[in-house]
Amino acid sequence: MRVSAQDIRDAATLLAGNVIRTPMVESPLLSRQLGCEVFVKLECQQYTSSFKARGAYVAMFSLDKAQREKGVIAMSAGNHAQAVAYHAERMGIPAVIVMPSQTPFAKVTRTRSYGAEVVLEGRNLNECENTVQKLIEERGLTLIHPYDNTKVMQGQGTVGLEMLEDHPDLDMLVVPIGGGGLMGGISIIARDMRPDIKIYGVQTEAYPSMKLAVAGQDIVCGGETLAEGIAVKKPGGVTLPVIEKNVDDILLVNEQQLEWAVGALIEQQRVVSEGAGAAGIAALYAYPEMFAGKKVGVVICGGNIDPRLLASILNRNMASDGRVARLRIDISDEPGMLAAITASIGRCGGNIIEIYHQRLFFDVPAKLAKIDAVIETRGTEHVKEIIDDLRQANFTVRQLDDADNS
Repeated sequence: MRVSAQDIRDAATLLAGNVIRTPMVESPLLSRQLGCEVFVKLECQQYTSSFKARGAYVAMFSLDKAQREKGVIAMSAGNHAQAVAYHAERMGIPAVIVMPSQTPFAKVTRTRSYGAEVVLEGRNLNECENTVQKLIEERGLTLIHPYDNTKVMQGQGTVGLEMLEDHPDLDMLVVPIGGGGLMGGISIIARDMRPDIKIYGVQTEAYPSMKLAVAGQDIVCGGETLAEGIAVKKPGGVTLPVIEKNVDDILLVNEQQLEWAVGALIEQQRVVSEGAGAAGIAALYAYPEMFAGKKVGVVICGGNIDPRLLASILNRNMASDGRVARLRIDISDEPGMLAAITASIGRCGGNIIEIYHQRLFFDVPAKLAKIDAVIETRGTEHVKEIIDDLRQANFTVRQLDDADNS
């Protein structure tokens, strides 16, 4: 069944009061940094912190009485899982969620908190399929597919409807793609409302499944990625022809660009996004010439990131742009050396976060030692200033990178 723009408008009417009409806000700091006018659609503030609440509700509302009584099943890395579990609890429908075994604990816990039965199986969504089929046959459950479902695509398309209602003069839309439900729905309504608008999808270099499928190439993908929410090996049969028809191009981003985007959203917009949710911002960062001077709407499609991973990303981003640096300083093991080092760093305005005085674990003479200092700075030029001051004080200094611990 084809999905029409009117189907998406009808879905918006159905969803009124059952999901949040999320804000679409301008980001002046990101705009200045990226060289274009950036407007972010904050689906990370949706119920269950992702756009998936839209499609899940539309699909589950369409079930008949017998289907509701037997229950539903979904396979998801987390966001679709939580959406189905959330609406199932509200609608009184039993729910079974099959999740990859590598799904972050926080997502598993939240899914179970809605009362759903969680089954952990496989390393990614596609490896969950056999388990899902077995449970359908055993229990008569109805599958609520995360993307290969016309009702789901109708619901997801309401994101684009709201974006263009709020900002009808956008030049471009940038949307993350996993299986294609979000992009498929958005592209249908966008082509109806603004036939001339440019529409770009975003995938990771590790999982370019939709890009390869559109190009008619063999799909080869796999590996670890920060954007596990769009780490899909097989695009949807329902979504592929829609994206082939409506989307101008699919851009690929790497892991470093995703990390930068997650950090930039926190620092510049105070928005918490998971890796998949930040993929659109990563694309603006990766392809600045394509978006220069344009008015760009970007979907921040999810905010379910593990807190420990988020902390690691923020620290790594600070290290990559020089705001946190590790210095190794050779000293003679005598009184006053540590005081001289801290005086030099303080004189330059650096802030010492941690300091390690190493005597036992380096291949150095007994009367020598090494100091490892982790310092907070204003950036790379400030790091150079501190290193120069230490060297003028007759210390041997070098800056360590993340891989250099010896």
